[in-house]
Amino acid sequence: MTRMTLTTVVASTRPGRVGRSVADWFTGRAAQADLFDVRTVDLAELALPFLDEPHPPVLRRYTQRHTREWSAIVDASDAFVFVTPEYNGSFPAPLKNAWDYLAVEWQHKPAGFVSYGGVSAGTRAVQMAKLVVANLRMLPVGPTVSIPFINGLVEDGVFRADGIHGTAADHMLEELHRVAGAMRELRVDASATGATGAAGAAGATGVAGVAGAAGTGR
Repeated sequence: MTRMTLTTVVASTRPGRVGRSVADWFTGRAAQADLFDVRTVDLAELALPFLDEPHPPVLRRYTQRHTREWSAIVDASDAFVFVTPEYNGSFPAPLKNAWDYLAVEWQHKPAGFVSYGGVSAGTRAVQMAKLVVANLRMLPVGPTVSIPFINGLVEDGVFRADGIHGTAADHMLEELHRVAGAMRELRVDASATGATGAAGAAGATGVAGVAGAAGTGR
């Protein structure tokens, strides 16, 4: 069986952000651990517009090229780490938008979080984000990486992690690898039986039933 792929997603898109430097550090740490093939997706570079698909994402009837490209990235990934700051007690809007574009592609995959900020280290954003990924039928893992007082740890655009950050990252990577392996088998089994999420039930329940069950709305 092929090696699993871990995709690290940079949630912040604002000018002057430090999230990319944190993501680069984490991706480097993940590459050293050699548990996954690793890649980074920067939402600032991906530049998804606010959701502009006319059909519920659970149907995968995409009309936009950017949606199809994003779908292919997520579909090819076995696990995710979302690198996020905290804005007003939650996560950035571009991250929610990126989640909302898709449905089936997220299912049965583990999610980890690296958060950063001031004294709270972005932890409230993670708690809110876990609710969303659980609704997408992902599995948020327990270990996280929380980085307080981030501005004092970035020099010349490079995040200078200390030992506790590295240890936390290693624990999360090990858990992601363990869970991703089990969940990949779950996806294979679901695919073999034609029961991959709500999309697999479309033929039996009809479009209205599937869209309603997925809570997609318009």
